[in-house]
Amino acid sequence: MPFDTKIAIVLDAQLAAWQKANVTAFLISGIAATEPALVGEPYVDGSGNRYLPMCRQPVMVYAADGPGIRRAYERAMARDVERLAVFTHDLFATSHDEANRAAVAAVTAAELDLAGIALHADRKTVDKVLDRLRPHP
Repeated sequence: MPFDTKIAIVLDAQLAAWQKANVTAFLISGIAATEPALVGEPYVDGSGNRYLPMCRQPVMVYAADGPGIRRAYERAMARDVERLAVFTHDLFATSHDEANRAAVAAVTAAELDLAGIALHADRKTVDKVLDRLRPHP
């Protein structure tokens, strides 16, 4: 089933495996929380056990170096992508949501040390933002 929109995450290729998983989980939570229609119905197995719902459409994950993430971020900002989430390297040193938000607020957009970004927008817009990036291996 084709979708008119696309969800994409761009991760710093230099992150440790646990950091990539952590950043991905945090970033997709922001996308899902701000667009409830992206989340489907709960799952039920053949035994009647209920499970939480998940996103209705695939989440594409890309890897990039620092300049590649910055380029994607700048392209998203230039295209006024409204559903954009950021995770900075500083957030690995914080321990709760308030501290996370304070760490991001402490620097300008140009100074954000991006470990990853996530975006949800029109499919063509996302493709333009991610131009030259390749899916995560």
